[in-house]
Amino acid sequence: MRGGREPYRGSMVRLLLSAALFLASAAIGLGAALLLVDEMSVDLTSFIFVVVIFAVLQSVLAPFMARVAARNAPALLGGVGLITTVVSLLITTQVSDGLTIDGGIGPWLLASLVVWLVTMLATLLLPFLLAAFGVKALRENRGGAPVV
Repeated sequence: MRGGREPYRGSMVRLLLSAALFLASAAIGLGAALLLVDEMSVDLTSFIFVVVIFAVLQSVLAPFMARVAARNAPALLGGVGLITTVVSLLITTQVSDGLTIDGGIGPWLLASLVVWLVTMLATLLLPFLLAAFGVKALRENRGGAPVV
């Protein structure tokens, strides 16, 4: 089909993959912080809800804060991701009963740093890992039905 909705199919698939990768990266980042920061806890039944809230906040706040920093404090542009992580964690703890960070500013700073760093690395590395698995699956499927 050449007309109609066909051109939007690729865009929608990319949007869904991007959202899935961002949610996975947020889950990995929050999971790493849970393992490394004793004062941070998430109710197991609320983990997915916490991840979704955190990821949505990150995706909404990051462009806004980058724009504000570029206009008012260009020196802060490099730290926008970390600042956004702190704010997103703060709002997530207020909105959800499932996430708590106790013990003062030290655990908050450590949790924010771990979540920011691990989420950033996961966002960079997950697409490469998924592509590698996809190539492997394609190679293993040679001679069989085409992989779509």
